[in-house]
Amino acid sequence: MQSGAGELKHLVLAIGLALWGSYLPGQSKLTLVQTSNVVWKLPHAWFGGFSGIETNDNGETLYLLSDRGTLAQARLFREHDKITSIQLLSQVTLRNANGAPLQGAFRDAEGLAIASDGRAFVSFEFRHRVARLNLITGRTTRLPDHADFADFSTNSGLEALAIHPDGRLFTLAESRASVPDKLPLYAFDHGAWRIVDNLEASGGFRPVGADIDSHGYLYLLERAITPLGFRSQIRRFDLNRTPAPSVTLLSSLPATYDNLESLSVWQDSNGRTRLTLISDDNFFSLQATQIVEFLLTE
Repeated sequence: MQSGAGELKHLVLAIGLALWGSYLPGQSKLTLVQTSNVVWKLPHAWFGGFSGIETNDNGETLYLLSDRGTLAQARLFREHDKITSIQLLSQVTLRNANGAPLQGAFRDAEGLAIASDGRAFVSFEFRHRVARLNLITGRTTRLPDHADFADFSTNSGLEALAIHPDGRLFTLAESRASVPDKLPLYAFDHGAWRIVDNLEASGGFRPVGADIDSHGYLYLLERAITPLGFRSQIRRFDLNRTPAPSVTLLSSLPATYDNLESLSVWQDSNGRTRLTLISDDNFFSLQATQIVEFLLTE
């Protein structure tokens, strides 16, 4: 018969193994290896609430989007693949097509997508819409809506936005569709939105960020809110096939990361795929602006 201490030891070990199993990325040979996890702080009133991120091809320059209507540009410095410092380069206020600053519910920007030719787009919730974005002036020009956009929940709209190498724009809403286990994937092509697929939903996770790599793979960042903290999940969908098959690259334990809300996929000088993510601190002192990076390995 085991002692109470021995029983407790085995119980703790069993729980730990069960939790670790939930963290593993599943059956895929693809693995995300964390290379950086840093907290960025600046003493500016506008700083925080970052819900959108895009990097350039070498991962040095960041564009960041705040859900209070600010577009910022920053530079990342690394040593041996690890982020060592972050330099703010510029910041502008998002504006409407006439140049007036966005106000109130109209400024809640959530998703950011920048094409290889420099065209940029932003998605909004509360006032659900997608717009072209001038990266220099911050001006936005609204695209036509899909009929579904008007039915999204107030605070659960178009958080995930990505652009395909072929120029098509893709978005998903954080709120669930009328079919609970499906996530409608909207594509903007030839001046109109249409649903091109219905992705499989994943438990309590909701879409909050997305990007598409040069091969047409959609990387979807999802979030779940638990009593113990935020959970983050990353799935990769093959948009070259319909319905798009997926693999789970990451499913974190509660409180492993802060409120990760956006990701950007890029390739380094060696052709390796990397993911850069940022958290939304909700302008709350107990949260942080966290930048996390991963290397995709096979």
